[in-house]
Amino acid sequence: MGKPEKKEEKRYKFETLVIAICVAMAFGFMVGAAFTVYKLDSGTTVASIPPASSGVAANLNPDKMSRIAMLKKAVENNPEDGKTWVELGNLYFDTAQHTEAIDAYTRALDINPNNANVLTDLGVMYRRSGNSEKAVEMFDRAIAVDPKHETSRFNKGIVLLHDLKDEKGAIAAWRGMLEINPLAMAPNGQTVDELIRQFESRQKQ
Repeated sequence: MGKPEKKEEKRYKFETLVIAICVAMAFGFMVGAAFTVYKLDSGTTVASIPPASSGVAANLNPDKMSRIAMLKKAVENNPEDGKTWVELGNLYFDTAQHTEAIDAYTRALDINPNNANVLTDLGVMYRRSGNSEKAVEMFDRAIAVDPKHETSRFNKGIVLLHDLKDEKGAIAAWRGMLEINPLAMAPNGQTVDELIRQFESRQKQ
């Protein structure tokens, strides 16, 4: 897909890191500060995920807003341009416009429903808009499209654990991740296998 696809790949890997740090904080693996803003392309990391918000943009810089306006015109003229819908969704993602990102990613998936990365980003946007059940649904769709998509499996576990209080479901999601990659690592450097063992030991206490 060219440049937009490259950006998309960076995004879902980064978002996994952001979500994963929440589980690290919750169980004492690391300590962090409150979320402010982030920039995907700079490699900046943050310590926690922001709560569900009203969708007010957190990063309305003029360059991004100008680009958004241009892309909106582009998709009005050519609504079947899936790549442009993805890029527009990415910019809405960057500027914390959750509702708009959901719409753009959904339009992109209407054109190409088998893009696991976009499904994962869409799941993150649903999670940030407060719809955790829909987030899990999107992660499940990403897994169905690409059973080896580790990011969607890991994110599913985090949302099940933290939002839906389904610890067993989270462990099951992570076990599925180990089935495709026994050496899978959480973004904090811990192996997923070790993460599972720690949660299971807590269940026995």
